[in-house]
Amino acid sequence: MAPVNSTPTSLDGVTSLYRRFRPGRFCELRGQDHIVRALQGAVRNDRISHAYLFSGPRGTGKTTTARILAKALNCEQPVDGDACNTCASCVAITRGSSLDVIELDAASNNGVDDIREITAGAWHGTPGRWKVYIFDEVHQLSKSASAALLKTLEEPPQHVIFVLATTDPHKVLPTIRSRTQHLEFRLLAGETLSTLLHDVQGAAGLTADDATIDAAVRLGRGSARDALSALDQLIATGALSETQPSFDGLFGALSDNDAVAALRALAVLSGEGWDPEQLSESFAAELRQAFLLQVAPDVADAVDADRARLTDWGSRLGLARTVRALETIGRTMREMKSAPEKIVLLEVALVRLVTPDLDSTYQALDERLTRLEHSSQSAPPPPPPPPKLQPVGASAKQSPPASDPLPTPEVTEATPVSDHAPSTPVGSITIDDLRTRFNEHVVGRTPRSAQMVLKHSRVLQLDRNRLTIAVPSEAMRQSASSATPSLIAALEHEFKVKMQVEWTVDGSLDVVTEPPAARPVRAPRTTTVGSDVEPAAASDDTVLVVDSVANHLINEMFPGAEEVS
Repeated sequence: MAPVNSTPTSLDGVTSLYRRFRPGRFCELRGQDHIVRALQGAVRNDRISHAYLFSGPRGTGKTTTARILAKALNCEQPVDGDACNTCASCVAITRGSSLDVIELDAASNNGVDDIREITAGAWHGTPGRWKVYIFDEVHQLSKSASAALLKTLEEPPQHVIFVLATTDPHKVLPTIRSRTQHLEFRLLAGETLSTLLHDVQGAAGLTADDATIDAAVRLGRGSARDALSALDQLIATGALSETQPSFDGLFGALSDNDAVAALRALAVLSGEGWDPEQLSESFAAELRQAFLLQVAPDVADAVDADRARLTDWGSRLGLARTVRALETIGRTMREMKSAPEKIVLLEVALVRLVTPDLDSTYQALDERLTRLEHSSQSAPPPPPPPPKLQPVGASAKQSPPASDPLPTPEVTEATPVSDHAPSTPVGSITIDDLRTRFNEHVVGRTPRSAQMVLKHSRVLQLDRNRLTIAVPSEAMRQSASSATPSLIAALEHEFKVKMQVEWTVDGSLDVVTEPPAARPVRAPRTTTVGSDVEPAAASDDTVLVVDSVANHLINEMFPGAEEVS
């Protein structure tokens, strides 16, 4: 018996590598060991099924395996269930001149009349022991043709074997699938493809360095036929850059959030003749490798220089942005199928990736919030504080020294400011205006969990750069403290001043912080939510004292409700 994983048989007079070195025996198949064990064992033990369904991606050996099975069944000198590949029957099948093997393309012979003519000839005898019908892309048969084939599959002649090959088994009628032995082919691993290409290179006497073979492996994407075709092309052109686009420009634009650079890089690729769909598919493939190298490096199949390059880009982009880019390009690929101007969709997708403000997805919003938090945490320490401001309610006011490089809003009870005050404080603002802008502009820029607490808080005073905010309870203060970074960023965005936030608890403020129309200001009695005492029925003059944020939110959603344990 020939050694396992031997070099595929070379066909004289054929120049294409994938045809010249097509496997001719089970021992020459690579990456499909489970298929080889099943079929070779069936031939060896004379337990052949009357119909097989071979499914799997393109270029993984479905049709080739069907021919090898036909060789093994009709070989004059079989060895351990494998064909000798030298007898007259094996040579005839290899050349495609054997009367024992009938290959049909179901895509072009998909009518009911075609199938009836074919199945009628199945009853005729042949020189060999077995007559093998190979249907390629069988899922493209029409319903009537599939029904005609089904009748023959139910009651086939004793000497006939059907091999149905497809890339989409789910489109094959369930009644046909149920009457076949289904074998699923898999994509080949990168190491398997690399070994195959090195063996073919030595057998063919080709001159190709490791970088060329690695590029062919990457372009093959698990398909032996595609990898051999890519190696053919790389050797013919002698240039790796001509076989795939370079996306370093796009990666750099994403890393720098530069929309202009992204569009320029895309224009260069488009000018080189790359189709938008090709670019999207290839860019998604590189993004996938960058994603895998961050999450599960052992799963990624990028090798050598490509692996180092994509690892570096993945670390510069970060996992969140890499995932968002992969999802955005994936959606764009689907939208391109029906778009008249495909390049426009890709341009818009790239601008959205580098400008999260234009993207309303949760991932983009999370990226914007993360950027704000990082900017607030990495900001330089504030300069020496200006002279201390008067507490809220004082009549006197002080101005910061002229040498102070960072303006600080001065809080007084004078000089009313209009509702449309500019974002950057000028001169002095009143405490009422500070509170108004805090409630109308600042709170809305914080996460939703923080908004539910800030809604019931009150700005007490601004002492130098320190803003003091009061909340009704200690539980709410602890909840509010977790939102301090996002609140600082929102304050800086509104007032253009770096502030420090200090939280304090003041139970007397729970009434004041309520919106005017939400609840009465005063109440004759108090009910504690979440306590062991059964609450009285809620009325218009009842004020709820909240002992936790969760209880407060429940009471707001279901006023007067009673907790039942």
